[in-house]
Formats: sequence, C-alpha cells, structure tokens
Amino acid sequence: MIQQLINDEKFTNIQKAQAGLTRLFIDAQNTSSFYRVLKNDKSLGVLIPENIWMSLVEDLEALSSPSYKNRISLSRKDKKIYTSAQVRKQLGL
Repeated sequence: MIQQLINDEKFTNIQKAQAGLTRLFIDAQNTSSFYRVLKNDKSLGVLIPENIWMSLVEDLEALSSPSYKNRISLSRKDKKIYTSAQVRKQLGL
C-alpha cells in the first residue's frame, strides 16, 4: 500500500525529545512515523526510525542509478498503455 510520508509526521518539542529520545524512536518505529523536533515553533530537524531511514536511502540509491534512470527514460518513450487490470495481472495482485 502506498503511503504519503507527510501523513506519518508527528511533532515534539526539543525538551521532550531530549528527555525521551529512546521513547520517541520506539513510538515512531511502532507507528511507522517520524518526529519533527521544534524549538519555539521552528523546526530543528527530524527523528526518523532506522527502518524508514533505510527505506529512504534505498530509494535514493535507486533514483541515482544510471540504469534505473535509463529504464525510466525508455518507458516514458514507449507509447504502449496498460490498463490497471493488466498491471494487476502482471504483478499477480
């Protein structure tokens, strides 16, 4: 299932983050979310659990791959259109 990352964002202030960093990481891991850390309503950074971070790194590596970019370029040039039913069948869904 495709998720929008922004829907998984939670907020905490710097004091709570400093006092309970481990708890925040555990909660983020269990809820598949991440925390934006704020100080005086300004964003300082983001706490991302390891599983989400590794997924993002994997995606960034794929997007930087020349062969991946080439396959996307070739696919965009191909004018063949597939219905959603054909795609589901090819993917075994």
